Amino acid sequence: MELLQPVIQPYAWGSRHGIAQLQGRPVPAPGPEAELWLGAHPSGPSGVAGTTLDALIAADPDRELGPSCVARFGPRLPFLLKVLSAEAALSIQLHPSRAQAEAGFRAENERGLPVGDPARNYVDDWPKPELLCALTPFEVLTGLRSPSGAAALLRALAVGPLQPLAAGLEEATGPQALAGALASILTWPDPEDLLGEVVPACARLASGSGPYAAAAGAVVRAASEHPGDLGVAAMLLLRHAVLAPGQALSIPAGGLHAYLHGTGIEVMANSDNVIRGGLTGKHVDVPELLKLLDPAVTVPVLSPAVLGHGISSYPTPIPEFRLFAAHLAEPEVALPVAGPRIALCTDGAAALRSDSGQAVGLARGESCFVSAADGPLRASGPARLFLAAPGPAPPLPTASGFPSPPPPASLTHRPRLPAAPSGRRYHGGVPDAVGGRVPVRI
Repeated sequence: MELLQPVIQPYAWGSRHGIAQLQGRPVPAPGPEAELWLGAHPSGPSGVAGTTLDALIAADPDRELGPSCVARFGPRLPFLLKVLSAEAALSIQLHPSRAQAEAGFRAENERGLPVGDPARNYVDDWPKPELLCALTPFEVLTGLRSPSGAAALLRALAVGPLQPLAAGLEEATGPQALAGALASILTWPDPEDLLGEVVPACARLASGSGPYAAAAGAVVRAASEHPGDLGVAAMLLLRHAVLAPGQALSIPAGGLHAYLHGTGIEVMANSDNVIRGGLTGKHVDVPELLKLLDPAVTVPVLSPAVLGHGISSYPTPIPEFRLFAAHLAEPEVALPVAGPRIALCTDGAAALRSDSGQAVGLARGESCFVSAADGPLRASGPARLFLAAPGPAPPLPTASGFPSPPPPASLTHRPRLPAAPSGRRYHGGVPDAVGGRVPVRI
């Protein structure tokens, strides 16, 4: 087990409070701090033991990742863990599938685009499905609205140029009409005129108490952050939500989304491939975004699944990662999963001990890499801990060609345990949502 020295990404939309507060540094920070990278991505590998985590893994991938992880993903840590803290809206974006990433990366290489060129969409050949778990109330745009829902909002705005789009959506029989409406907005010939009507109309809705007040208020704020950006109008087609602490957003390939405000834990496949459609000063590629967009993809909001002894998980079908949250008390408990892991303490102080005999203490804001060779892991607190690891391997086929059924509960290695008590509160008065269901506004 090795302590990590994470990398801070100072993107312009970042908060000057969230990451600095987590790490116990003076607040506000001197400049925006958008993301804290904990991992081995070559664009920002964490420091570890006098080297970097990607170099440590490259020196002995079988030891650090384990043979099974190397067989599944190659000699590369398959996930990247982050703390994301947004003061202003991030771009409207989506991420490619593995096949799309491989094809896009190859095509941009063949065109001679340097990997560091800001005009690139594909900086590597990996997919980037991701999961965001809120540490504070976190405002998001999560997937496209239904055609009828988008039409109702456009009607409520009463912006003349958008009424033909509303009519088309009212007549739609499937989600593909949303892709057409999005294309129309993102390629609007006169952005200034459109936004000159949309933003005041949203201000009118935001001042009321109707069902669109929160979504309209988000549009007004984004317009002040990104003046003249057609992504402001495109926000009207996306579902607006506020995640409560402990809730998570699972984003598959092709799912349109944007993060607006808040601090959270983010885990993703080990990639930095982003195709943007607006709300950014970075490279925007509307044709590529529309090509990869799957309007039928939902971006679900997840509540944690309780495993017991204060440990919860956020299960998804994504192979590259799995995220666990643990509220640790003084008695030592076994943490789930093996293989390569990254642990991050977000409150209190955690003591970790591996079967290999290594031990490490994590204060609030500290993190460590746990290699596959370290074996099973036990931890105690009092602390709040997040643990990222590869997703479970797919079941092996039987002689019939079908996966084996799961063993009965009596044969599983980890029985279901009673839920941890609810109602506990952590720093800053943030409620403990792990193990409980909390509301979400759509």
